[in-house]
Amino acid sequence: MVLNEKTFSAAAWAEAVSIVKAEFLPALWDTLYITLLSTLIAAIIALPLGVLLAAGGKNGVLRVPEPVLKVLGFVINVLRSVPFLILIILVIPFTRLLLGTAVGNNSFIVSLVVAAFPFITRLFEASIRGVDPGVIEAAKSIGASPRQIVTKVLLPEAFPSLLSDVTIALTTVLGYTAMSAAVGGTGLGSLAINVGFYRYKFLVMLFAVILLIVLVQLFQSVGTFLSKKADKRRKGGGA
Repeated sequence: MVLNEKTFSAAAWAEAVSIVKAEFLPALWDTLYITLLSTLIAAIIALPLGVLLAAGGKNGVLRVPEPVLKVLGFVINVLRSVPFLILIILVIPFTRLLLGTAVGNNSFIVSLVVAAFPFITRLFEASIRGVDPGVIEAAKSIGASPRQIVTKVLLPEAFPSLLSDVTIALTTVLGYTAMSAAVGGTGLGSLAINVGFYRYKFLVMLFAVILLIVLVQLFQSVGTFLSKKADKRRKGGGA
């Protein structure tokens, strides 16, 4: 894309404003739908896996066979190492089997979930491992079962950190949504690429990028606020 005087001409601005009015609201909705739903599904998958990896093993709260943990860790590491664009292609057969099609926003959500849950699993694992061992030992000393320790100690203690992890995941997944055009999806990223880049509408691409930055800041601010509030409640410093 070559920038020149025509890029910022009155005609270019008028055309960009027209496209923004017609297409940005649906694109924004699609971006939020894709980002929030895929992150939610990925987090639901990642939470039990993070618990297993953090609390399992020989000296862990849960008795999980070591080979199971090694295989699980290997699979997660492999999925995390595959570039996202390549992962989209690799997941196409599974997506077609699951949904009957490999095109569209729902198909793209499948790819996002596959890409996001290993990343979120590692975040959750680190947060749960960060729980004070003294709290765990205190729970053991009063006869708490492994299930009780996980549900009443580990998860509540790690909850503020888990909220921060979800915030990180949201902003990361939001960045991935720019690749939705690869499978015929929609959203701000697709609009920026298909209209802004391929059709040489620089202002449209600029508007899309600015709105994506605003969304990242919004997600980060809300996530940080909720995490701090949860931490204060856990420590008894808030209502």
